[in-house]
Amino acid sequence: MGILINIDNLIIISFFIILFIIGFITKTKKNSKSDFLTGSQKMGYILFVATTVATWYGGILGIGEFTYSFGIISWFTQGIPYYFFAIIFAFVFSKKIRKASLLTIPQKIKLEYGEKSSKIAAFLIYLLVNPAPYLLMISTLFAHLFNFNEIYGVIISILIVGGFLIKGGFRTTLTTDLFQFILMFLGFGIMFLFLFANYGNFSFLAQNLPKNYLSLENVSPIYLFVWFLIALWTFVDPGFHQRSANASNEKIAKWGIIISVGFWAIFDLLTTTTGLFARVILDENINPVLAFPLLADKILPIGLKGIFYVGLFATILSSFNSISFLSGLTFANDLFPTKNEDEKSLIFRTRLGIAISLIIALFLSIYFKSVIQIWYVIGSIIIPGLILPVFSTYFPKIRISEKYLNLQMILSPLIAIIWQILKSQLNLSVIITEISEPMLVGLLVSIIIQFVGMKSRKI
Repeated sequence: MGILINIDNLIIISFFIILFIIGFITKTKKNSKSDFLTGSQKMGYILFVATTVATWYGGILGIGEFTYSFGIISWFTQGIPYYFFAIIFAFVFSKKIRKASLLTIPQKIKLEYGEKSSKIAAFLIYLLVNPAPYLLMISTLFAHLFNFNEIYGVIISILIVGGFLIKGGFRTTLTTDLFQFILMFLGFGIMFLFLFANYGNFSFLAQNLPKNYLSLENVSPIYLFVWFLIALWTFVDPGFHQRSANASNEKIAKWGIIISVGFWAIFDLLTTTTGLFARVILDENINPVLAFPLLADKILPIGLKGIFYVGLFATILSSFNSISFLSGLTFANDLFPTKNEDEKSLIFRTRLGIAISLIIALFLSIYFKSVIQIWYVIGSIIIPGLILPVFSTYFPKIRISEKYLNLQMILSPLIAIIWQILKSQLNLSVIITEISEPMLVGLLVSIIIQFVGMKSRKI
């Protein structure tokens, strides 16, 4: 189960070599701000959809962990809520963002509220787009595959992705995302067909899975609701904003996201089904994070196993490179901007931001051992401080003063953090614990400040 035989290793190593080559041969104009930060081109449907789908779906081992552990609930927490909010984003925000042509969310907040608000938003977004979850998954996959310490997998990934990102910026992100988009569907498509050909169809799953795996009967409504709210991440995701701003026109910005939702649904069908088969075929005492790799080890023949692993790596790395670039862009453009800077300076600081973000991610990936835990904690704390401020920048009727906006972005995450710490120390009933999730507490604080701010504006 540890090291794959040579042909599968060869396939995986070839993938990394090709990815590295694509990243480094992608040409960018030396010290060109537009080339490095936007790729010097507006995206058509194919590039827009490929990079949006690949970037948004990086937590593949987390999906395997969730589905193996809890069943179909995975789709109701990690899939459907995101489709819902992505479609709303497409109809409500995409055209506005494309028209504004601003690369980042803090740029829009700065335009509407001022530099101080922009800095606070940039700090929250820099935390939100840290690539730690993807490094954790890559290190786990490397450790399982090649039977070496996880830290080596982290270092390899940082050198490969960090190398071509620091060289080529956003343009290399686009070209590598297109390559990896194809491979992620190829890998899981092969697994899906192999499972149906050799084990049975959905009726096989219905007969062999624990009953609660195909229903929501044993799931707390509050738990589902919190995960639904975490999907509000869609509205404050800098990747969505950046890609909408770089679409060739407003129509592509809107319908490109709708098409992407269709591809996410197809990919969710492939991954969720694979996770359910893993629960039936594998032992009950496995590490759930490794559900997908262990299933491949057990059932796939030589060659197909290597392709499936490439699909896993492609799914993770496509998000890893995009998120890493966005963190660098946020660092240079929004968190530490300088007045009257030249293009060379901005590109240098973006590269520095990418490097710093990768170092932070290295330590976080060592500290946290669950992808789901990282998503849940970061989402519950950061999103309450951003969601209403982002809405208010595009809808003047709900706009509040800069003072209240800053208070909203600071207090909502802060109180969510404090409550997260206090909750674990208090002896609360199950019901109180559920209805007082940090996400809900943070959102309540944000809503109260929004209401007070709007009332004070009318006086």
